[in-house]
Amino acid sequence: MKSLINILSNKCPHCKKGHVFKTSIFNPFSIGKMDQNCSHCGFTYEKEPGFFFGAMYVSYALIVAESVAAFVILRLLLNLNWFISFGGIVALSLFLFAVNFKLSRVIWIYIFHSEKYKKNS
Repeated sequence: MKSLINILSNKCPHCKKGHVFKTSIFNPFSIGKMDQNCSHCGFTYEKEPGFFFGAMYVSYALIVAESVAAFVILRLLLNLNWFISFGGIVALSLFLFAVNFKLSRVIWIYIFHSEKYKKNS
């Protein structure tokens, strides 16, 4: 639960004090600038060139979960027609693009930091 709170608050996986992105993760109007290292402890976020290609899979999982939730709300609960429901899902996906981009990178960093931590201890 603590890791989830740290992910959502954009904290460094190593020291839990610095921030991965300079802007908030939940600002949908800015992709923002990602620091290469933690400003507090110096932890390097990108382990190798192409490290964040895997974050695309996390982003895909996020967008699928958001789309399913939007479908349930729009089509099943609000009983809107298929065309309006599909349009709502597309609009939501476009609106949350920057949020998903930032959140998927932070999740990806946390996945590999905790794996490294388990191997060393």
